[in-house]
Amino acid sequence: MSAISENLKRVQERIARAAERSGRSADEVTLVAVSKTQPVAAIEEAVCAGVRVLGENRIQEAEAKVGAVNGPAAWHLVGHLQRNKVKNALRMFELIHSVDSLRLAQEIGKRAVRDGQVARVLVQVNTSGVESQFGVAPEGALDLVGKVSEVEGVGVEGVMTIGVFLPDPEAVRPCFAQLRELRDRIAAAGLVGVSMGHLSMGMTNDFEEAIEEGATLVRIGTAVFGPRS
Repeated sequence: MSAISENLKRVQERIARAAERSGRSADEVTLVAVSKTQPVAAIEEAVCAGVRVLGENRIQEAEAKVGAVNGPAAWHLVGHLQRNKVKNALRMFELIHSVDSLRLAQEIGKRAVRDGQVARVLVQVNTSGVESQFGVAPEGALDLVGKVSEVEGVGVEGVMTIGVFLPDPEAVRPCFAQLRELRDRIAAAGLVGVSMGHLSMGMTNDFEEAIEEGATLVRIGTAVFGPRS
């Protein structure tokens, strides 16, 4: 068994245990294997081992991989999206995790309508309070989701957060709990065309805590592929 296969098996076991602790099924949690900086060979190895969703942070890097990787995997954009890269993003990604402004949503909608599609997106929320992180402030999340939901060609399927970067994953838990509570409030608002089915949160250092707080999408790179080059 290859190192990536062994890593993936361990991650899947940890996902299952975290889901069980929160009274959920592991089937409710999707692993997004973040392949940032990884070569095509390593990505294909992960797909052969069972990875079904791949995540990329940057459009330019993804362009060199998406067409080259063989196997039955979907691609998600998990990093920041600039408006001038929207056309290429819609061509490659099934889900965009990082919509953080109405202007970006409008550009996505314009391109999606032109292509005859509805772009699937999550709204990114900055739960860490760190100014350098992208995302709408928690108090503005409901308003932004409402405005994005009115954009033709865009379908809101949930919310995403990165959380604060701390060595103790328990210290990150409040960020995840806050996003779950926000999701529940947005869902209760009954906005037309909005599904709050997805909570994208948790990475290699804290994905178990994120799952315990309700994550449906966990974005894991290092624990699957090993340290980045």
